[in-house]
Amino acid sequence: HELWSMRLPHVPVNTHATVAAALLCLSLTTTPPAFADLEYQGSKVGQDKQFTAGLGAGAEKAENSKIQGGGASTLQQGRRITITRGVNLDNTNWKGEDLRGVAFQQSVVRSANFEKANLKTASFFDADLSNSNFKDAQMAEVNLEMADLTGADLTGADLTNAYMTGAVVNGPKGGLTKIDDTDWTDAQLRKDQRTYLCSIAKGENPLTGVETRMSLMCKD
Repeated sequence: HELWSMRLPHVPVNTHATVAAALLCLSLTTTPPAFADLEYQGSKVGQDKQFTAGLGAGAEKAENSKIQGGGASTLQQGRRITITRGVNLDNTNWKGEDLRGVAFQQSVVRSANFEKANLKTASFFDADLSNSNFKDAQMAEVNLEMADLTGADLTGADLTNAYMTGAVVNGPKGGLTKIDDTDWTDAQLRKDQRTYLCSIAKGENPLTGVETRMSLMCKD
């Protein structure tokens, strides 16, 4: 059972990416033993922030966050997938992969390719996703709280019901078209991006109860 909770050893950055990718691929195709004590079912309110509590001056206290607790793994449909917190996955290719519920929180995932990947309920809390490709990715209910999406391409990505609080978003202003019920509270957006998103924003996030237009501070 060691495989399902192991941490990667201290090896060079490029080796981290290779080992982590291999671990994920193996986990996706293997049925592990039952983990009755685990309750993480993807990105949900109350399940993503325990690792940041008390970690340095910039870390938020869990009790102050809408999304708390959880771990860098997921249990979904009988499978547990582990992504070690803080792993470097730069330049990795996940095109078209089924990554539902996978936790990448606090990992470095720059210039990675998630084109057409299924990322529903995945967690990228506090992850560095700079210059990554999310074209046409299924990202409903994804947690991108405090994630850095500078230069990331979200063209055609489905962000329905996503949680974007505190995220840094600096990609093409017209790339996103599916943002119904998304919570953008405190997200860092350019003025032109905010204006564009307000033109298509509607609905209310079912987990936080925040209206999408209100979270974007749209003018009535």
